[in-house]
Amino acid sequence: MAMNEWISPASRARSARPRATRFAAVVLAAAAIGTCTVGSAGADTPHGKQPEVLELQIRNEQYAANDVSPEGPSLGDTYVFSGAAVKDGRTVGRGGGTCQVVHIEGDTLTTQCLITAELDRGSLTMQSLGTSGASSLDMAITGGTGDFSGARGTARYWDIATANERVRVEILR
Repeated sequence: MAMNEWISPASRARSARPRATRFAAVVLAAAAIGTCTVGSAGADTPHGKQPEVLELQIRNEQYAANDVSPEGPSLGDTYVFSGAAVKDGRTVGRGGGTCQVVHIEGDTLTTQCLITAELDRGSLTMQSLGTSGASSLDMAITGGTGDFSGARGTARYWDIATANERVRVEILR
């Protein structure tokens, strides 16, 4: 099922877990940013610094879908989620966020997702537009607080809504 694919009210209860996994993935990976750096990317940043790179697994914990009127896929439908990022079997961060349907064309939904991750070293924010049916999702790191003040970069998610869901995060400062 695609990241933002609409689920009918009758099947919503059966499919909440895969959908929760999909949207929570974004939050959970962001939660571990800066907690466990695993290496450096190959390209230099404009300031000559290497980005912090994280490769993480995702564990989803809470999810709710709010289907606004009219019933079915419609502008304003919102997904709320939270969870944890895992590295080497241990939880390394927590986060939460929302995705809201902002465009519908036929069976294709576009959502805007906003996320905040709370970390030992500060908070980190991310956002993206996601399209149903995409095989991966890229999010922009839009800022942060504490050690992440002025942070930017990207996070890419694969195997969304599966037990093998993973993310690669590159933080620039």
